[in-house]
Amino acid sequence: MKTLIKDHLAALEATHYAESTVNSRRRDLHHFADWAEMRGITHPVEVTLSVLERYRHTLFHARKRNGKPLGWGAQAQKLLAVKQFLKWLTKTKIIPCNAGAELDLPRRPTQLPQAVLSVSEVEQVLMEPDTADPVGVRDRAILETLYSTGIRRMELISLLIQNVDRERGTVIVRQGKGRKDRVVPIGERALEWVERYVDQVRPLWVIEPDSGNVFLTKRGAPLRSNRLTELVHRYVTEAGIGKTGSCHLFRHTMATLMLEGGADIRYIQEMLGHAQLTTTELYTRVSIERLKAVHQRTHPAHSIKTPRAKRAEDREYDELFSSLAAEESDVEVCG
Repeated sequence: MKTLIKDHLAALEATHYAESTVNSRRRDLHHFADWAEMRGITHPVEVTLSVLERYRHTLFHARKRNGKPLGWGAQAQKLLAVKQFLKWLTKTKIIPCNAGAELDLPRRPTQLPQAVLSVSEVEQVLMEPDTADPVGVRDRAILETLYSTGIRRMELISLLIQNVDRERGTVIVRQGKGRKDRVVPIGERALEWVERYVDQVRPLWVIEPDSGNVFLTKRGAPLRSNRLTELVHRYVTEAGIGKTGSCHLFRHTMATLMLEGGADIRYIQEMLGHAQLTTTELYTRVSIERLKAVHQRTHPAHSIKTPRAKRAEDREYDELFSSLAAEESDVEVCG
């Protein structure tokens, strides 16, 4: 089975699948092959629907090192890798039928983002970097870029200087998720911080030959993904807003705040680089301002005044009546 897995991965590479996807499939397929071999299954032709359902059951009851169960995404990813492998084997006539075609994946739970920042909370986080220090200038530029564009972590790491268009106010995301390019607007404030970093700080760190990456470490190397995650998470925590998160937190926040500001969801989809509109529609559930407006306009409870509201209204009426009476006393009566 592992020889055929190797051939399958080579086919994925030949059809320009992303390196990260190929590596993920390799890991997941070898996990399945090891599990199957322990049960005497050494060739894909022996894989039946019953075997796949047993494997799904195993994944459901599996536990990570910290004792927690595998999430829905991890389970579905491993099963999807096997389904695609069997589909390829059937297509290439290596096995007569695809047992994975009838396998149901775990149902995706409807989950909202863990946290979304308000405008004031974002501003608190943005003020955390010490901009008197070169590292702080870089970090402020990173936070501003994430907030303004909503690009993914790896998209920010891979961002090149030549793909930042200062005149048009855009950044070009090259080979984003799904190997797709897209153009994303970047706000004036974010662009100013990026320009300040590129003009004043980056030249101090760059090492020839220049990689062209916008954001570098002090040693002149592109940022690593785990380092960027730690960096952003630290600023969110130190802001003292009572919320946690990292790069994706700014992506969620950008999308939600733009929807609340009246942006069309199709433009949000284009900016985020979502292949399906259903993925973007998640943010309509997070955007509470529109729901609050409808609730206030239509719910009968909003027309019922509390005793406190009534007392405040009475005071306003008394003050208005007193001011009108005072104005009338000042008017001269002409005979």
